[in-house]
Amino acid sequence: MPSFRAPDGTLLAYHVSGSGAPLLCLPGGPLQDSAYLGDLGGLAAHRTLIRLDLRGTGASAVPEDPASYRCDRLVGDVEALRAHLGLDTVDLLGHSAGANLAALYLTRHPERVARLVLVTPGAAAAGIDTAPEERLAAARLRAGQPWFAEAYTALEDVTAGRGTAESFGKVAPFFHGTWDAAARERHAASDRERNGAGAAVYGGEGAYDPAATRAAFAEFGRPVLVVAGEGDANTPPPTAEAYAKLFPSAGFAVLAEGGHFPWHDDAEWFAGTVAGFLR
Repeated sequence: MPSFRAPDGTLLAYHVSGSGAPLLCLPGGPLQDSAYLGDLGGLAAHRTLIRLDLRGTGASAVPEDPASYRCDRLVGDVEALRAHLGLDTVDLLGHSAGANLAALYLTRHPERVARLVLVTPGAAAAGIDTAPEERLAAARLRAGQPWFAEAYTALEDVTAGRGTAESFGKVAPFFHGTWDAAARERHAASDRERNGAGAAVYGGEGAYDPAATRAAFAEFGRPVLVVAGEGDANTPPPTAEAYAKLFPSAGFAVLAEGGHFPWHDDAEWFAGTVAGFLR
């Protein structure tokens, strides 16, 4: 298992698969084992995927300082990996909460980012709030499903600020394009593979400076692609599109009927879209 030392000495692991030019992949969760990214729907056939296990996840060590789980503190880990790999610049992919880390890395090291791919991005680092109706509208695309009524009632509670542990559990189907047995297993695995204690720190007070991030985005003239899923209640297309518009000229792609993990919903579309952009 290849590894390197973070600036504070924490031993961090990463995984290499595929062939072609390297693509550095930052997982979401936040703080979920990067294994859930897999080969990103076959994207490894086009690029060498370098999946970083963030500190305290996967094969990476638990840090001595729990405060180092905060997203802005993790930027140094990404930069240390870039230097370890001997790359002057990186093509960078961030999924979900990992997009917040990618955004902060770009804010601090814009000269190191050659191309940026943001997949169903978390938008806290850029200060974008998702309106409750956007989430509900994405969810209503599943109105014909047998589980819809219970899940939609739970989502109404969550978006209204009345969410409980039970209701948060019931909205899971709205994050997957198809709520089948495979999706259920992936959802169960995500709970097992996530560093819950670290996740509570990840977006804590002081983690983000939206004004600085937006300013960096406005000056970033290199290629950017934002990918959304039409039925993703976590990052609905209007939120993802607003994110894309923060850049001078970003591509924006939406997978019809897709969820928060679009490479599972249509692997050929996802790999082709991202690989085509990176070319």
